[in-house]
Amino acid sequence: MSTNQEFLDHINAGYTTKGDFITLGAAMHKNETVKDAQVKVPLKTLNRHGLIAGATGTGKTKTLQVFAENLSEQGIPVLLMDIKGDLSGLAAASPGHPKIDERHEKIGIPFEAKNFPVEILSLSEQDGVRLRATVSEFGPVLFSRILDVTETQAGIISIIFKYCDDHKLPLLDLKDLKKVLQFATREGKEELEKEYGRISTASTGAILRKIVELEQQGADIFFGERSFDVNDLCRVDNDGRGFINIIRLTDIQDRPKLFSTFMLSLLAEVYSTFPEQGDSGRPELVIFLDEAHLIFKEASNALMDQIESIVKLIRSKGVGLYFITQNPTDVPDGILSQLGLKVQHALRAFTAKDRKAIKLTAENYPISEYYDTKEILTSLGIGEALVSVLDEKGRPTPLAATMLRAPMSRMDILSKSELKALSEKSSLSKKYNEDIDRESAYEILTEKIEKAEAAEAKETAKKEREKLKKNSSRSSSRRTNTTEKAVIKVLTSATFIRGALGILNKLLR
Repeated sequence: MSTNQEFLDHINAGYTTKGDFITLGAAMHKNETVKDAQVKVPLKTLNRHGLIAGATGTGKTKTLQVFAENLSEQGIPVLLMDIKGDLSGLAAASPGHPKIDERHEKIGIPFEAKNFPVEILSLSEQDGVRLRATVSEFGPVLFSRILDVTETQAGIISIIFKYCDDHKLPLLDLKDLKKVLQFATREGKEELEKEYGRISTASTGAILRKIVELEQQGADIFFGERSFDVNDLCRVDNDGRGFINIIRLTDIQDRPKLFSTFMLSLLAEVYSTFPEQGDSGRPELVIFLDEAHLIFKEASNALMDQIESIVKLIRSKGVGLYFITQNPTDVPDGILSQLGLKVQHALRAFTAKDRKAIKLTAENYPISEYYDTKEILTSLGIGEALVSVLDEKGRPTPLAATMLRAPMSRMDILSKSELKALSEKSSLSKKYNEDIDRESAYEILTEKIEKAEAAEAKETAKKEREKLKKNSSRSSSRRTNTTEKAVIKVLTSATFIRGALGILNKLLR
């Protein structure tokens, strides 16, 4: 038996699947593509999460595109985080190219140019369906972790949320939360302390500063109504293909706190909303997090714990999470250990630090008698990758250096006019792009304060009038007493004079 035949049997034994699957490409052996050694991913294991890693320019984005296309064709909706703005081409068919034909001839997979159902979403003012969430939906625990506050400050945030629940004060946006915090230490201080205990002015000031920091990263646009319903991510088109939802994040690359805030809220909402799936044989939704290091950048320990918990639990809801980054070391160990599928593109060994990272990366993959993992990591070409997935029984498959298939859709971006047209025909845009600013905590408390101030002013005016009236009465009384005394004096003098004159008259007689 030839070495090539042994290799073919080795790969086919590991990548055989009885259920539905997607094909990534064909395995390579001794720099030759073995077209019969197909590298397949069972659909039933796609909720076990995964990693797509590699140096810049090695083909990570195209691999992500291939995954999205093939999942869509299987009727599985996809959510993509488009940090660099280069995934919109999924909405248009590939123009084709001789190199694509050559690649597909080598891997033994027919090539067909296609476009896919795409929904463009946005966290900002860019074209697309607006994504929003209310402060109340976050809840005090998650919101405290996002702000990275102290335990005492987190307790105050819990009191604020409880007060708003008890008094029917909707917390919709950051303006509402700031107003309640200010109210708690000013006009409503006595009321809140009587019901919930003492609230420190210093602590509320620190919380307000954290909220302002979040606002400066654009979170004031994200918090509000209408809240996005995560079930709208699970749509299929009339042909039964899953929608590819692309969140354009090109304008928040330098705002990691906003990005991690959004991601955590989205994952928490998906987890709390989706029903337990059990072993259905296919995922309900697959989420790809491009430039995944931004999620973990500047994240507090509390926030990291929350993300790790959700990654562990969310697969029971039929949701797969796939992290795309340059190096596996960008992903915390606690999360990396949860990732069953790994697609590793080439790494570059320019420095001692790079060589150390390559050594650590090689240790994340199964040992193979057919590959020197450390060596092959630096020699892979564009569109080639080391692949290891989970088989239908949840076991890691053999390591396979794989020539990946090319995307069926355009590998370039849509033009501005194409993006605009795509957004305009979206049914979700009509649902979510209307600005709503209904009465909430800010307006209710403002009205309450104004009424209290008006009542206080009225009472003060009443007291002033009563005081003036009283003073006026006293003054009038004083004037009356003086007049009376003068009259009495005059009358007394007149009586005396009349008496004296009477005595004089008697004497003269």
